[in-house]
Amino acid sequence: MTLAMTGASGAPYGLRLLERLLAAGYRVDLLISDAGREVIRQECALELPEHGPEWTERLADYLNHLNRETGSALSLEGLRHYARNDWYAPMASGSTGPRAMVVCPCSMGSLAAMARGLSDNLIERAADVALKEGWPLILVPRETPLSVIHLENLLTLARAGAVILPAAPGFYQVPESVEQLVDFVVDRILARLGVPGEPNRKGWGAGLGG
Repeated sequence: MTLAMTGASGAPYGLRLLERLLAAGYRVDLLISDAGREVIRQECALELPEHGPEWTERLADYLNHLNRETGSALSLEGLRHYARNDWYAPMASGSTGPRAMVVCPCSMGSLAAMARGLSDNLIERAADVALKEGWPLILVPRETPLSVIHLENLLTLARAGAVILPAAPGFYQVPESVEQLVDFVVDRILARLGVPGEPNRKGWGAGLGG
């Protein structure tokens, strides 16, 4: 599983998705753009260096805080982190075999590059590989309003086989916290990936009626 985080607002979605995938026992190859790290710092008060042991320690502390309801420490053994220009990373080539990819959050800049088939960094190259190989590619944009250029790029990617899953939580669950809104979107991503487990949200119509 490849998870990329780019420079759109919505870092809590990506980090919660990462925590849920690791807790479910999945191996996750993580890619974070420079702008993505800045958004993580601003929105989550988590400052991640580009490389080094501090990166793992700080991320582990943050994810274990998200995972506190389980009462056990989260293992990061299944997590691999790759630099933006690591062209030898497994997701840079279709020869490594099928792998799903999620870009969460997905900035409009990254989305535009993917729509045009650019591969100037590992995130763009990995998305290009997923599209050409027909592997699952889920894009989670969070932008408003959308220009005609944005809409055309979204349509291009949808036609190419990507799933466009906007970070747009529903309110019929009657959320009591921001975390529940985040989980609403993360649950939809996990369901699309076929990750088993009980969702952390109420489905449509739950709790209504007599």
